[in-house]
Amino acid sequence: MDILLAAVASFFAGAVDAIVGGGGLILLPALFAVFPGAPPATLLGVNKGTSIWGTASATWQYARRVELRWPSLLVGAALALVGSFAGAWAVTQVSPDFLKKILPGVLLLVFVYTLARKDLGQTHSPRLNGRAEMQALGLLGAVIGFYDGFFGPGTGSFFVFLLVRWLGYDFMHASASAKLLNTASNLAALSLFGWMGHVWWHVVSVTAVANVAGSLMGARLAMKHGSGFVRVFFMGVVGLLLLKTASSAYL
Repeated sequence: MDILLAAVASFFAGAVDAIVGGGGLILLPALFAVFPGAPPATLLGVNKGTSIWGTASATWQYARRVELRWPSLLVGAALALVGSFAGAWAVTQVSPDFLKKILPGVLLLVFVYTLARKDLGQTHSPRLNGRAEMQALGLLGAVIGFYDGFFGPGTGSFFVFLLVRWLGYDFMHASASAKLLNTASNLAALSLFGWMGHVWWHVVSVTAVANVAGSLMGARLAMKHGSGFVRVFFMGVVGLLLLKTASSAYL
């Protein structure tokens, strides 16, 4: 029954994650509720082991219908992988507690800016091409990948926002591109957790299937309804992240 409950949560997490990221808002609390006696590192490992399948399947689904800028994205994904490994190592040397105080303020700025700019992410007009875009996506992948390995909350939302604001993508293309980058950063974290024995593979084998099913549904919804739909979801996820991180940091 416990694994079944985790699978249900994983399905909905996969759907939300495929649309705009933030599936961890659903899956992680569910895992902590269903397995209250488990070590936190193990549940984080289960979360990564589950979500990587969902983000990978969503990437595949988007790639069939949305034109992705593969050369630049592959550079970004490679550096997101390296950055995430570096961040995971850094967290063993330095406490990430200071980020708990800063993160709500950053999320508030993202939320207010997106709310104020009604036209943000409505049209797909990439500002960079060729080597310039590769360099930008490489930097984006390395920095946000490092953040994902070091701390993590809101990684998918930061990828989407920066792809929209900095590179000129619409929310649909940004969400699709963010899935590939997030898959790479998740792979680094999963490798670390797996190497340290912090993954319950018998749970992941069930929750991953549910997560993939949810991801496929979420990706179809996003492609059917377009950037306006994704933008609304983005605002909702960032708002929930803001409330969650603020309560954790200050209450």
